[in-house]
Amino acid sequence: MKHLLIKVILKYKSYKNKLLIHIRTRRLKRFAKECGSNPFVGGKIKLGGTLILGNNVNFNGMSFQGRGTVIIGDNFHSGIECMMITQNHDYDTGNAIPYGTGFDYKTIIIKDNVWLGNRVIITGNTTIGEGAIVAAGSVVCKDIPPFAIVGGNPAKV
Repeated sequence: MKHLLIKVILKYKSYKNKLLIHIRTRRLKRFAKECGSNPFVGGKIKLGGTLILGNNVNFNGMSFQGRGTVIIGDNFHSGIECMMITQNHDYDTGNAIPYGTGFDYKTIIIKDNVWLGNRVIITGNTTIGEGAIVAAGSVVCKDIPPFAIVGGNPAKV
């Protein structure tokens, strides 16, 4: 009897996970301005801004912060708890100190075949080149060349 109960619980968890993946992936498809084929959302995702996604994008936990634009190429893969920030307070021309009421909207471009480790943060106005690998915990605040392996805060080749 105990073994039967364990099998039922495991079957339920498997079904629940498949349902969550389906719901999250469908939500991403609806939200994105453009979305290629075979997107996959395996973890929690927070949507924001304008998303343009290529084919075979895989998110295992992502937060899109801000109203800027994120363009992701084909065969993208992310680890858990990654964040892309596309909006900052306007501190240059603001009407108050330390910043005004306005915002600067930025763009992030990620080329084909890029892999992000867990908890990577990418700030606006950056491009990650084709085939790049970004190590877990890195903060990307400058452009990354194609086929580079980067890590750290700030991320360096």
